[in-house]
Amino acid sequence: MTELLTKETFLQKVFNFENNKEWKFEGDKPCIIDFYADWCGPCKMVAPILEELSEEYKDKIDIYKVDTEAEQELSAAFGIRSIPSMLFCPSDEQPQMAQGALPKHNLEQIIQEVLKVEK
Repeated sequence: MTELLTKETFLQKVFNFENNKEWKFEGDKPCIIDFYADWCGPCKMVAPILEELSEEYKDKIDIYKVDTEAEQELSAAFGIRSIPSMLFCPSDEQPQMAQGALPKHNLEQIIQEVLKVEK
């Protein structure tokens, strides 16, 4: 299951940008963060794919969602200008951002290459 993050849970589970200037990943396994909005058509297309991936990679990665309408400060902190935008956070490297509704095979490729996770 994907998990909806608020600013408070984001600071605990992903990155505490209030305390750290440099990127410091807080999670215990790599994650994907989907910045979305309920009214966004492409976001609705990506949602079931992310649910599938969260099942397929259940104990290997976390998949989070951030509602850009409800969490405007988080969206601003990451410079989100278009949605869907996804932040890929490996455990020990810099995160990478991708924009647009990516098909499942592209997401799987990013999971392997950026997050360094195999099925």
